[in-house]
Amino acid sequence: MQLVKKTKEYSIYQRRDERYAVKDADKNPVNGEEKVLILVEEELIKVGATVDKPAEAHAVDEKTSIEVEHDEESAEKDGK
Repeated sequence: MQLVKKTKEYSIYQRRDERYAVKDADKNPVNGEEKVLILVEEELIKVGATVDKPAEAHAVDEKTSIEVEHDEESAEKDGK
């Protein structure tokens, strides 16, 4: 691993697979949200929302079909 940046609180390393490792001052690994926040703060990664259009379209279709089913059930109850 190659040292990218070192501060009093943590050290950032770049691994051979080009991902980052973060270790605190006691040489313990930092993971999860804390690691992401550190890497974003140092502008080594960018975090953004990914949009999966087919899944989004599927979710809309599913919602529409649920609303249609609900409307059909309501109509049946009102008709009885």
